[in-house]
Amino acid sequence: MPSPVPEMTVEDLKAKIDRKETFALIDVREPNEYEICRIPGAKLIPLGELPKRIEELDPSAELIVHCRSGGRSAQAVKFLLDNGFQKAVNVSGGILAWAARIDPTIPTY
Repeated sequence: MPSPVPEMTVEDLKAKIDRKETFALIDVREPNEYEICRIPGAKLIPLGELPKRIEELDPSAELIVHCRSGGRSAQAVKFLLDNGFQKAVNVSGGILAWAARIDPTIPTY
């Protein structure tokens, strides 16, 4: 079954970071999760706060959204797409995939 939202792999994200592309990386986990581990440059906007903080985001920007494993970020991307953010993309596998395949030095939970 295809994913209901656009997705990218952690390898795609790492390549964009390495190429110094312009995008906003949004972490929709909770603050305590963000304290444990984070992808450098990610802005923390917990999923529950997204509706009231949506004005912090640029509708014309590419928004790359991640969470722990991809579920909450998929919900966030759907919300963003439904609210006119046409370039929102989910990171499949979330920070667990990042830790497994990109940066094994970060702690997981």
